[in-house]
Amino acid sequence: MSELYSARRTRLRDRCAAAGSAAALISRPANVRYLAGCAPPGAALLLGPDDDLLLTEGPLSGDPSEGRPAEELRVSELPTRDGDPVVAAADQAARAGAGSLAVEEHHLTVARHRALAQVAPRLRLADLARAVEAQRVVKDDEEISCLRIAAEITDQALGELLESILVGRTERHLALELERRLVDHGADGPAFATSVAAGPHSGRPGHLPTDRRVEEGDFLTVNLGANYRGYRCEIGRTFVIGTTPADWQIELYDLVFAAQRAGRETLAPGVECREVDRAARQVLVGAGHGERLGPGTGHGVGLEIDEDPRLSPAAMGKLDACVPVTVDPGIHIPGRGGVRIDDTLVVRPEADGGPELLTITTKELLAL
Repeated sequence: MSELYSARRTRLRDRCAAAGSAAALISRPANVRYLAGCAPPGAALLLGPDDDLLLTEGPLSGDPSEGRPAEELRVSELPTRDGDPVVAAADQAARAGAGSLAVEEHHLTVARHRALAQVAPRLRLADLARAVEAQRVVKDDEEISCLRIAAEITDQALGELLESILVGRTERHLALELERRLVDHGADGPAFATSVAAGPHSGRPGHLPTDRRVEEGDFLTVNLGANYRGYRCEIGRTFVIGTTPADWQIELYDLVFAAQRAGRETLAPGVECREVDRAARQVLVGAGHGERLGPGTGHGVGLEIDEDPRLSPAAMGKLDACVPVTVDPGIHIPGRGGVRIDDTLVVRPEADGGPELLTITTKELLAL
């Protein structure tokens, strides 16, 4: 793993050097972790011509959820708790004789940017833009392995819940139980706030669980994911509670399932990102649900639960192999409920079997 982090930093360093910057300052937490192996709160990573330094606000906590720094990386703890590792890194670069420093302007606040200019007035600041995010899009074998484990944990937690009695329990209680089960099975924690939506709440994207109790005949939509070694996956399923599904429930479920399948089957290297969204969206639009659709059909996952690439009508670019994405269409009918079906997959060429499905919980419409 140590060699892996070193290779990632070398790629970025070479890119910065080609753009005329002798050093780079990384401050966005997910990017710090990608390059350093860990991201303590507030940490900053300084890449120099020959040496790399991780600056922290205090001693490393040892918390597994923060990761561990790469073995060859120097770690420097600021002497006072009120110091800013980002500002200290700029000062360090200036003292080392760097003439220019590439920074993540999209992450720095105006106040922080001014502080950099004050502490190192002769240091030319350049915009690193989203170079690290672009480098993170295609995942290596180690990253995909972590995502597979995260998906296995998520499937286990969801599968156990489906074997329990659900009628009479609140959305909030079920969400808390799912998050506990994720940790019990080895997750560092949930990948995002778990959503459990029953009855008229079902199918609503990003629904925050309430004290509404699950009732017979409800649609129940569950969205959850595990965070394993920093890598996050996502799954969404919809079920019917305690009875044979009504005709309208079967019709709506089959429609969303068809849209999700169309999106999944479109995933392939070289396919435009917007085409995945179009494939899923046209199924739902054709059935008269166009006004109920969200802004996109999926997104990339990794060290963040919502990262590039975007699968939306306005998305630019094409998919590459070894890019993990979600495909998550849904319909919510106000006052009645709805359906969401969400999977995490890895884009693979047809010669390798096509898209690799990581979240394998059944998509059959179950009556629980």
